Amino acid sequence: MVQLKKVLSGKMKVKSIPPFAGSGDMPEPDVHVITSGGVRIPAHSKILASGSPVLENIIERPKKHHRSSDRKIAILGVPYDAVSAFVQFFYSSRCTDEQMEKYGIHLLALSHVYSVQQLKQRCTRGLVQRLTIDNVVDMLQLARLCDAPDLYLKCMRLLSDNFKAVEETEGWKFLQTHDPYLELEILQFIDETESRLYVQLSEAMDCLEHICSEGCTNVGPYNMDPNEHKGPCSKFTTCHGIQLLIKHFGTCKKRVNGGCSRCTRMWQLFRLHSSICDQPDECRVPLCRQFKLKAQQDRRGNDPCWRLLVKKVVLAKTISSLSIPKRKREEEPRMAMDHQEMRSFKL
Repeated sequence: MVQLKKVLSGKMKVKSIPPFAGSGDMPEPDVHVITSGGVRIPAHSKILASGSPVLENIIERPKKHHRSSDRKIAILGVPYDAVSAFVQFFYSSRCTDEQMEKYGIHLLALSHVYSVQQLKQRCTRGLVQRLTIDNVVDMLQLARLCDAPDLYLKCMRLLSDNFKAVEETEGWKFLQTHDPYLELEILQFIDETESRLYVQLSEAMDCLEHICSEGCTNVGPYNMDPNEHKGPCSKFTTCHGIQLLIKHFGTCKKRVNGGCSRCTRMWQLFRLHSSICDQPDECRVPLCRQFKLKAQQDRRGNDPCWRLLVKKVVLAKTISSLSIPKRKREEEPRMAMDHQEMRSFKL
């Protein structure tokens, strides 16, 4: 038994250089962090305890039974260099890009387990910058385990925006087999995200019709009294964005050739409205009837994806209208509509 103890102790290595800068004026380390492979990292108990309540509890417990020089903290299951970077952070409050690149996942796990919030925030930011389609599933699982909501949300958004590509990865196939609850959680998030998008587009259609027929704040139809001030409507956040697009669209010189991204969005809103509108002859939204005629003449423009988009926006619009009290819906006047071109707007 004595020989066995000697053999085991002989395998235990002590890192001779402390993992912190400027240690010349500091007292001798009074605690050792034991890592995988039996390597020890000397450290100062007060510094570790001040940065982690979990380590503080671990350090304080042995005081009743062991001498200060015998205190040890075992951090196993992660590479030695990751533990070294973890301990360094207590002294410098810094983590290099190289360390984040190599050991970001390990450091996030350690910062979560030992409640080192500053390092956890640094790891979350670093891992968000390194998200890819290939690693997003693994990062999402890590974010759930480590309670990292920012990383979790970024992963979900990347998954939602690139779901077809993610489906082809090994991470997704593994997830389907071993974690069906997370798979369901992802699919529900994607469905809710799409639903919100259709609701937002439906609201944009309402605002576009409202601006073209009644006017809102300082944008409205040609016959709107310029001296009559229109107060903000109930959907002003969306309405204001549409007004800004209309103002830009009315003066932009690049809109015809598709050279302006903002004008392209405005064209798409006009087309979407035209696909939904059931009274193009009376509609005062610009280009409504023109888009209707073009869609009838060119069936290629009415592709399945566009039809699906229109169908879901109409559904969102219907559901939204059902939430309005019946009396209010009946009292809303239907205004006569004419004039199709952008010159009918007061900009």
